[in-house]
Amino acid sequence: MVAKRIIPCLDVTGGRTVKGVNFVSLRDAGDPVDLGRKYALEGADELVFLDISATVEERATFFALVERIAREIDIPFTVGGGISTLEQAGNLLEAGADKVSVNSAAVRNPDLIDGIASHFGSQFVTVAIDARVVEGKWVVTTHGGRKMTERELFEWAHEAQERGAGEILFTSMDHDGTRNGYPCETYAALADILSIPVIASGGAGSVDDIARVLVEGRADAALAASIFHYNEIPVPVLKRELRRMNINVRI
Repeated sequence: MVAKRIIPCLDVTGGRTVKGVNFVSLRDAGDPVDLGRKYALEGADELVFLDISATVEERATFFALVERIAREIDIPFTVGGGISTLEQAGNLLEAGADKVSVNSAAVRNPDLIDGIASHFGSQFVTVAIDARVVEGKWVVTTHGGRKMTERELFEWAHEAQERGAGEILFTSMDHDGTRNGYPCETYAALADILSIPVIASGGAGSVDDIARVLVEGRADAALAASIFHYNEIPVPVLKRELRRMNINVRI
């Protein structure tokens, strides 16, 4: 059985790691280089860096900061935020990223997924999907949840897979930062229609929350931020507890 992955996420703006609720009311959570080094040493399986203001500010991700983090860690490193061209994806690969995460630009131009996957390989492409429930339907949003689209979560996730995505990172904007748990039924439904890994994001507040999304939601990985940044549930403690619950994680 493939081990479940535990992935700390660095939401970065202005060169600092931040965390809020539903991507607003942000508060400082520390230096991303220091945090990245800490999580790698603690045994995190991967690290995700999201430049959360790059798309809104219509600029590229901070390549220099990505380089600094990459030099300090020895675990797979995914970088996202404002990536809209094949050239930008290639620059991030050269800067030390192992994977890129595309979101708003891919919704606007789905061919971006095909291009990155065909040029670098599907294993290099993570398609991040932010969605919220509107009148009973999961509607895809862009620009950090600020703009609604006409895309629906399940059909967009399936299209992304068909275009070459190596994995899906789904964030429930209704749950993000609330620490009230993940929408497990939705993750299970994604697992039913996809053959690629699904990373769960948005809502982790306890060990039980993460255990549920990995088991009931059948997610391949759990991504979290606040519980790690503020040392509420350190990565080693989380992994030991998950192992005690008979969930296969690397320790």
